[in-house]
Amino acid sequence: MNRQLLSALILTSLAAFPAAVFSQDHSQDEAEIRTVETRQQEAWNHHDAKAYANLFTEDGDIVNVVGWWWIGKAEIEKKLTDAYAFVFRESALTITDVKVKFLTPEIAVAHVKWTMVGARTPKGIPEPQQGIQIQILQKQAGKWLIASFQNTNSIPERPFPKGPPSPDSSPGLKP
Repeated sequence: MNRQLLSALILTSLAAFPAAVFSQDHSQDEAEIRTVETRQQEAWNHHDAKAYANLFTEDGDIVNVVGWWWIGKAEIEKKLTDAYAFVFRESALTITDVKVKFLTPEIAVAHVKWTMVGARTPKGIPEPQQGIQIQILQKQAGKWLIASFQNTNSIPERPFPKGPPSPDSSPGLKP
């Protein structure tokens, strides 16, 4: 085989490789990731900080809805144990939607929509609370675990204002 043909075959194979990786069937892995989310809801609702922390890699991290950054399973477990003592003692989490995108066969991003009732939060936060988690999951030894987790509270989306409020409709706001 001549050198040019061999080079063309190698380049074609390398170019096709990523497409082959991403076109594979991920249905089993997606089902396993959805099971992780079900286990997250169950651990939260049993107020089981250890079970919740065990959903993470050893060096996994959480940035919670108020921007506190917890690094590693041990810290996640300790902080949640403290949170379940009062603030979240009577809370109930419901996972309402999960969208999964595979970046590689062993790395996935999940957008996880949730609602929560029963949390002792500052006045003015309506129930049920709702939000979206962004999770980076990693498959380790055949098991999907959360490597990184960002949680965000959300409010229903509404149109952006087309201009400043009128002076008579918003006391204290001047254009």
